[in-house]
Amino acid sequence: MGKLHRLFSSFRPSAATGLNDAESSETTELWLVVGLGNPGESFTSTRHNLGFMVIDHMASVRGIELSVRKLEALLAETRFDASHRALLVKPQTFYNETGRSVGTLMRYFKVPLERIIVVHDDLDLEAGRLQVRRGGHHAGNRGVRSLIETLGSDEFVRIRIGIGRPAQGQDPVDYVLERMSETELSQWRAVIERAGAAVESVILEGLQQAMNQFNRRD
Repeated sequence: MGKLHRLFSSFRPSAATGLNDAESSETTELWLVVGLGNPGESFTSTRHNLGFMVIDHMASVRGIELSVRKLEALLAETRFDASHRALLVKPQTFYNETGRSVGTLMRYFKVPLERIIVVHDDLDLEAGRLQVRRGGHHAGNRGVRSLIETLGSDEFVRIRIGIGRPAQGQDPVDYVLERMSETELSQWRAVIERAGAAVESVILEGLQQAMNQFNRRD
């Protein structure tokens, strides 16, 4: 049995995997934690890939790699405690088509909408500010719009990472796809770590507690 089969058989419902009664009675909640971004080396240090950076950070601190490619995504499993586990997800469909991959993953693993967390950059928040919320209009973010259209609802959890607006005269598309310097990337490190902590708070402490902790202005 290959690595891919072992990983994915562990996520399927017991009826599909032949788990025994002790295993099937396990009450772990499975979450999808999705970072928005674009695949490919040319996009790795852009503002539009901050969602990917958060997923990479969460994987790194847990000593795991997103080594499984399935359903147009790179995936890794992580466990937060005995009752909560998640798939860390980097869709490989490109940012504006994110919904296609996430919708397929949601159906395949039978994850309810309320256990989907999407981490993404946001032009409408000042740079470095986080906002945890459920639902809301896509406000022109094409990745979020793709998710809403594909999932048929906006009622998933969002971790919005503010990147601020571009300088006057700069095209917003150029701004989000602009490669950041090593100095800029190092300045984002604390924000990326905080966004990862916000994801964990939503899963372990609940949405309201996460909002109370991470939405306040320091």
